[in-house]
Amino acid sequence: MLPQRLIESLVGLFLIFSLFALTVLAFQVSGMTNFLPQKSYSVTAAFDDIGGLKVRAPVKIGGVQIGEVSRIDLDPASFKAVVHMKINKQFKDIPDDSSAGIFTAGLLGDNYIAISPMYNTTFLKNGSNIEYTNSAMVLEKLIGQFIYSLKNGDDNGDKNGDKNVKK
Repeated sequence: MLPQRLIESLVGLFLIFSLFALTVLAFQVSGMTNFLPQKSYSVTAAFDDIGGLKVRAPVKIGGVQIGEVSRIDLDPASFKAVVHMKINKQFKDIPDDSSAGIFTAGLLGDNYIAISPMYNTTFLKNGSNIEYTNSAMVLEKLIGQFIYSLKNGDDNGDKNGDKNVKK
């Protein structure tokens, strides 16, 4: 039989290892930090409206995450939102005439940037700027436009609302 002191030491080591493993797991799941950061290069894009896009939002091509948003700034000259993205080095063959759009994951999900590759033979590199962008579709604006069009839809001179009745 093992001495009592050895059993207590093994239980203590197991407990320390378990706490360390849970801490690493918590950081990995939350996305707060990467212990082994991947090599990446930086790309920027300017948008008229970014909606609810946040730092660390995914950057995707065809639904596959290739990077993340690293910083969001406001250009003082054009008043556009400048989004800085880190693209993983393994995705170095993205054509430089590609377009970037902000989309929503699901109906009310988080925003992400989707890059649509085009056909140029020169590729994005560190410090490149994506010229062709599509701003976010903000649900509140769409609902407001819809309600406004319903409210003003019958204001074209016909009091009865019968638009197809011949007189």
